[in-house]
Amino acid sequence: MNEPVKKSGRIIFHVDMNSFYASVEIAYDPTLRGKPLAIAGNVEDRKGIVVTCSYEARAFGVKTTMPVWEAKQKCPNLIVRKPNFERYRKSSHAMFELLRTYTDLVEPVSIDEGYMDVTDCSISLTPIQIAEEIQTRLKTELLLPCSIGVAPNKFLAKMASDMKKPMGITVLRKRELTTKLWPLPVGEMHGVGSKTAEKLKTINITTIGELAKGNDYQLKHILGINGERLKKRANGEDNRLVDPDSVSEFKSIGNSTTLREDTDDELLIENVLEKLAVSVSARMKRKSVLSYNIQLVIRYGINHTVTRSRKLANSVESVAQIKEAAIFLLKKHWNGNPVRLLGITAQDLVEKDHSVKQLDLFTFQEDAKDEPLQKTLEKLQDKFGKGIIKRGIKNKNTINSNSTAKLTTSFQKDFLE
Repeated sequence: MNEPVKKSGRIIFHVDMNSFYASVEIAYDPTLRGKPLAIAGNVEDRKGIVVTCSYEARAFGVKTTMPVWEAKQKCPNLIVRKPNFERYRKSSHAMFELLRTYTDLVEPVSIDEGYMDVTDCSISLTPIQIAEEIQTRLKTELLLPCSIGVAPNKFLAKMASDMKKPMGITVLRKRELTTKLWPLPVGEMHGVGSKTAEKLKTINITTIGELAKGNDYQLKHILGINGERLKKRANGEDNRLVDPDSVSEFKSIGNSTTLREDTDDELLIENVLEKLAVSVSARMKRKSVLSYNIQLVIRYGINHTVTRSRKLANSVESVAQIKEAAIFLLKKHWNGNPVRLLGITAQDLVEKDHSVKQLDLFTFQEDAKDEPLQKTLEKLQDKFGKGIIKRGIKNKNTINSNSTAKLTTSFQKDFLE
């Protein structure tokens, strides 16, 4: 990696911004530098949740998704700021524009991270020197720290960027898998969540190395086709290209809100879901994408969270369609206890131009009838504000049980809103 770029293999960077929201706030207000800082919703409310925090706050035990009251118990001097998403979007745009000065092969995967393919980078620097220059420029020009993973493919680059934070540059070669990657707990592997880790534990796989040597039949039995993919990744195999045109930045578009008070008021809960559906629908239209899967999260108290999803036969983007799917999931899975947090996420996104809707005898008339009304509502909301007119809330007993949507079941929080 200290030699000039060679054409025989790919050289991939994973650039991961460190404590991005907190870092952006510090860049705008230097008096926050070196102080414990948390970004949280509902700052005035004890039930607000920490979105992210500075490394100074993490030293006190403050963590993402921790309630603000608990974070302040752990760190009495904690500074809490409300999220400023417009500010974060501008910083994200500037960050990716800087990356594109080195190569056109830049693939954003979220607001604060992305891949670069520098294999054919024309400047006369080694890969390490390129990474160092990028890290330095982000810190000096944008005041934003980052970690960078350098590897021959996207998976290993992602794993490498996580190995040293903040402000780390880590090289991970395939020949180093046995010493750098395989000893790590399997739960630290990108793509392995807590539930998958628990399943792997049932067949005595607790490290990435054990996964790399796992029995194919057992892996397929407990994980399906994902078992084969994870085993290949554990062995350093990943043929995915860095795709600037990928919509992977928008794998999901969602929004969530912590209620001011825990409530079991069904009308209030449905009103909250409608507001969330408005937000998600508007962002989907800005990104020109459609969704085949609507996901609902219901949180009771601090630790009890229920997440369910609804696989749809046809793609959706409208407020009414998103809300209908969310209400269906609410009716089916809400246990009646007071709710603390609600969230809606649109998943399985596709670009609108590439989506082909399979209209059938039972849906095309409703779609055609609803389209003029939806356009009128959107024009009124654009001119007079989102609250100018609202659809009626269906009674609990009138939810359409003959929906064409199909069910399945798992909240990916998306703070791009």
